[in-house]
Amino acid sequence: MDAPKRILVVANETVGGQALIDAVKAHAAAGPVVVSVVCPQNQPKAGYVIYDENVRSAAEQRLNVTLTALRAEGIEARGQVMDPDPYAATMDALAVYGADEIIVSTHPETRSGWLRRGLVDRIRGDVKVPVEHVVVDLEADRGQSTSVLVVANETVGGRPLIEFLERRAAKEGPPLRFVVICPQGDHGDPQAQTRLEHTLALLHDEGWEAIGQVMDPDPFTAVQNALQFYPVDEIVISTFPATRSGWLRNDLIERVRASTTAPVEHVVVDEAEARAGMETAGDSPDAKRQGANA
Repeated sequence: MDAPKRILVVANETVGGQALIDAVKAHAAAGPVVVSVVCPQNQPKAGYVIYDENVRSAAEQRLNVTLTALRAEGIEARGQVMDPDPYAATMDALAVYGADEIIVSTHPETRSGWLRRGLVDRIRGDVKVPVEHVVVDLEADRGQSTSVLVVANETVGGRPLIEFLERRAAKEGPPLRFVVICPQGDHGDPQAQTRLEHTLALLHDEGWEAIGQVMDPDPFTAVQNALQFYPVDEIVISTFPATRSGWLRNDLIERVRASTTAPVEHVVVDEAEARAGMETAGDSPDAKRQGANA
């Protein structure tokens, strides 16, 4: 029996694009394949504080979505986030995984920095295997699903937020994809990851596609970073009531609305509801609360 064809996929922001998934599926339809997906960690646009761990985490989330989609099609797939330089990442991945063919996925030419730097031609000139170029138009992909950015910290597991998302998902339209971010406040919060994982589990139990990450630390900056890391069609921000919420005292909702064309919804979760959500996630009911962090 012949060994599976080794396909190396190089993609970053386009890694979950439908055209790329379809290209890999076409190869798999022709015979057994093993797919290695590498995501060169990108450098976000200037203008806001960027935390390296947030950039890497976002790349890992996008990568995991793609690996899940390929495995759901019965395709053996693995991958990792690699060097920010896409050429160096490709050469490193070639040495690690080997390849019988390389697929490079980019944005359309009008918005692709990789194409402006001649990445595809450079790789073709330096490797001895075929190199396929796939163009992914994420704007066209958006019509197939709606991406909802959920912003919450201490209130993230509260029932009012979950029930709001349930009502939103029940409306007619394309299926929803949730991206949940938890800005953890100026002093950090060791329970933020636990609450995030609990909320993602609730969403997965409803049968919804959901990914997320803890982010540092200012909520407005976290939203701006998330808008760079992920495609976003709608935003839902969850806070404590006005008397309890530092986010509201700092006018977060209106600042976000002024910074994006995406619709922004606001959900209020009171302290008892947030505490119940945290206790369900395994937090102590006596945990100290930081009101400025929601």
